[in-house]
Amino acid sequence: MLTNHLFSPFTLREITLKNRIGVSPMCQYSSEDGFANDWHLVHLGSRAVGGAGLVIVEATAVSPEGRISPKDLGIWQDEHIPELTKITTFIKQHGAAPGIQIAHAGRKASTATPWQGGGSLTAEQGAWETIAPSALSFGGDISHVPQAMEQTDINKVIADFVAAAKRAQQAGFQWLEIHAAHGYLLHSFLSPLANKRTDKYGGSLENRARLLYEVATAVRKAWPEKFPLAVRLSCTDWIAEGFTLDESVEVAKQLKLIGVDLVDCSSGFVVPDISTYPFGAAWQVPLSHRIREEADIATAAVGSITEATHADAIIRNGEADIVLLAKQLLRDPYWPYHAAVQLKQNDPIILPRQYARAVGG
Repeated sequence: MLTNHLFSPFTLREITLKNRIGVSPMCQYSSEDGFANDWHLVHLGSRAVGGAGLVIVEATAVSPEGRISPKDLGIWQDEHIPELTKITTFIKQHGAAPGIQIAHAGRKASTATPWQGGGSLTAEQGAWETIAPSALSFGGDISHVPQAMEQTDINKVIADFVAAAKRAQQAGFQWLEIHAAHGYLLHSFLSPLANKRTDKYGGSLENRARLLYEVATAVRKAWPEKFPLAVRLSCTDWIAEGFTLDESVEVAKQLKLIGVDLVDCSSGFVVPDISTYPFGAAWQVPLSHRIREEADIATAAVGSITEATHADAIIRNGEADIVLLAKQLLRDPYWPYHAAVQLKQNDPIILPRQYARAVGG
């Protein structure tokens, strides 16, 4: 039996990635009214040209009120589709699968861009009303208090995710990821640190995970059967009273039954305090490994993966099925090509012919 490695193909449903390297969703805060533009085309297209097998578009809001900031990318109206289609077309032309992460920011919405401080918007800056499982502010610089969601709000969120999935298909995406991490809406339901409800959406794990299951079920029905569906989880809050890795294993098992194909294993950021996080090289890989083993579902590892030999070892050791890179691909869009050279992988040729004829490989 051949051992999988960083440059072996990976198939989920009817989509085969040419290698196990993916571009992690990275917010660019560069949109006007949710529209993609040339920045997104160049940013994402460069990583496809550089050899990644999967390119996932940043957290893309399913509704205007679901944006983190006024500059977030969106997919809440049909008018967003043409510009996104330009991006998916280019990514496919260069041998990568185009993916998109659909998201609702919940109580972390209505904030300024990072280079404007990232805190709660003022009324003068265009602040909007936010929603969450409970009327609890995120804290720190994000001080506004969200409205606790009623059933009508929950129904609308589910419908918004479904509509976003349908638009993603129309725009040519072949890989869809539901964002249920980093303190945004779906994660805030999962975490007891943010969810103090006493109805069927609060209390037990089954209740706290109910909205995620409802969204995933509805999206899976709307998303083509031939295309993979992933969920990004914050697999632990790194706080004893929060969402735990044990709970993530159980959630992953249920997501698999619903028809989710892969769990993108991140962690944390449901509260401002990050003093307990074990930051370091590939610090979240153990989360991916455990969920892959115990939930028997494909996983993506993410977080401070920088070295080609380490990324390759993660795949060879069965700790993840794919690795998602973020900052490292900002530093070097051609990291996959350089990794292939370092690991002596010459098949398939990664660079496009316009470049390969000049530099070889």
